Amino acid sequence: MPAAAHLAAITLGLTALGATACGGGNDRRTIPVPQAPPAAITHHAEAPAAATRVIRGWSDTLRRGDVRGAANYFALPSIVQIQPGGEQAHITRRGEAIAFNLILPCGARLLRTELDGRYVNALFRLTERPGATCDAPGATARTAFLIRDGKIAEWRRAPDEPGDDSESEDRGATPAV
Repeated sequence: MPAAAHLAAITLGLTALGATACGGGNDRRTIPVPQAPPAAITHHAEAPAAATRVIRGWSDTLRRGDVRGAANYFALPSIVQIQPGGEQAHITRRGEAIAFNLILPCGARLLRTELDGRYVNALFRLTERPGATCDAPGATARTAFLIRDGKIAEWRRAPDEPGDDSESEDRGATPAV
């Protein structure tokens, strides 16, 4: 398959997955997710500062509308999964990482991170971002990250938890040392 056709196929597939990434415009302030993330939910261990720096860097970069910069936070190859238990997309080229970041309709402000087995579970407050229209600004969303060698090796949407929508930015995330 030619590179342009491959990128178009990935973009189309990620766009279809992305249609449900931020709640599809329902009136709830949190985004419903039907299944658990790949790791057990423990939320008691502090996330490594280095992983939190990568996650914060990615979310800050995407929130500014720098899709190419946000794509640079992804390892090649990497895995993305917009709905737990849903289809995984394998990112093997920089263009695919750019396409993935393009289909995310919202920016996000990192509120906190916690270690869940081998994943870092990050809680975000969704925001508008240049170049996109957020369908759920102010809502919360969780993502399970696997960070390897300073890059995002896995990005998996995680289920919301009770109280997420009332999470204050004052509590902050694990410090980005």
